Amino acid sequence: MADTAPPQAETLRLFFALWPDDATRDALDRVGKCLHPHWGGRRMRADTLHLTLAFLGSLPAESCAALLPRIDVLRAAAFELVLDRAGFWPHNHIGWLGCRDASLPLAALAERLRGELREAGVPFDAQPFLPHVTLLRNATGGRAPSCTPVRWRATDFALIASRTGVDGAHYDVLRRWPLI
Repeated sequence: MADTAPPQAETLRLFFALWPDDATRDALDRVGKCLHPHWGGRRMRADTLHLTLAFLGSLPAESCAALLPRIDVLRAAAFELVLDRAGFWPHNHIGWLGCRDASLPLAALAERLRGELREAGVPFDAQPFLPHVTLLRNATGGRAPSCTPVRWRATDFALIASRTGVDGAHYDVLRRWPLI
């Protein structure tokens, strides 16, 4: 009789994020178009633009299911962000758009979410929260041109699954939670 390997548990590459509505996504994409001629690199596809709150990485699907009831009871107020600061990180060649003035409601949401992850024993990237939307990869950076600020009314946050295809990353919104 041949040995058979036990079935592998399904894993998902996950993160929590603010997921923009269509108008906000279009505005972010326009800023990416504005930065691209100056910084080069590869523009992010509009359908992938988001602001990460907590990156979990690859987790077994059952870990995700156990976490959801904790997130279901998390309450936070809706808020507006003004993304008005273009920046470049030379260590990873990322061109991004962030907030000149940090949003307290955004930071509070990220911290509450990360607190729930810690309490649930779910691993996540615990690096300091630096709110930004990645617009360019493999960019060269340089002086940022003046770009129109993007106003983003955050009314919910989402759990996203990432999968890699031949044409890059694809994101699936698994679930959304309202900000009230």
